[in-house]
Amino acid sequence: MAEHSEEASSKPESLMEKIAEKLHGDDSSSSSDSDNEKSESSASSVKAKIYRLFGREEPVHKVLGGGKPADVFLWRNKKISAGVLGGATAVWVLFELLDYHLLTLVGHCLVLSLAILFLWSNASTFINKIPPHIPEVSIPEDVAINVALSLRYEINRAFAVLRDIASGRDLKKFLAVIAGLWVLSILGSCCNFLTLFYILFVTLHTVPVLYEKYEDKVDSFAEKAMAEIKKQYVVFDAKVLSKIPRGPLKDKKQ
Repeated sequence: MAEHSEEASSKPESLMEKIAEKLHGDDSSSSSDSDNEKSESSASSVKAKIYRLFGREEPVHKVLGGGKPADVFLWRNKKISAGVLGGATAVWVLFELLDYHLLTLVGHCLVLSLAILFLWSNASTFINKIPPHIPEVSIPEDVAINVALSLRYEINRAFAVLRDIASGRDLKKFLAVIAGLWVLSILGSCCNFLTLFYILFVTLHTVPVLYEKYEDKVDSFAEKAMAEIKKQYVVFDAKVLSKIPRGPLKDKKQ
């Protein structure tokens, strides 16, 4: 009888212990889940608070268009990038420093090519008694059509952007474009088109890769600079722009 009473008393104790353990386990799991949710929410909020230059939300490689051009600009393959930059430098030295002209270069290249093909054709006919097969070079129709359509689309988009800026709806964008064109005119008076194009080409091969390397430092500095620019713009708006008389803008419904 004593044994039965001990077993009966031990069963509810063990049952209570199991229930308590289960409750503690559920509390710990729920607390761990809540901790994970809090950490994820805090991480997402931290990511949302990070300032990116020009409001960028994608990697630099994707911003540059992805694919092989972005690989060249970001020096993914150092041999190809160095070869492209070296070729551009050779062209700039040839035309700018050595005063070589484009028409002269095209003429010399055509003369050299025709002379090589003529000598090769006659030498092969004289030695092998068989005329050589000169490959036929032609531009595919689909490639030409795609290039023309892409060029047409970009030109039309540029015209649409200029029309939107000239309408005066966004004064900030208008002032930014005017400042950019003014800087471009100053650069054009200092150097010719080839030198300006070469400077832009070298910039595309150096600035993106340096920005990708020091991304966090540049973004933090840009955030401070943009905050200061916004402060100065508010002062300029209050003292100058707000005093410019403007007529009422009415949207015309067609």
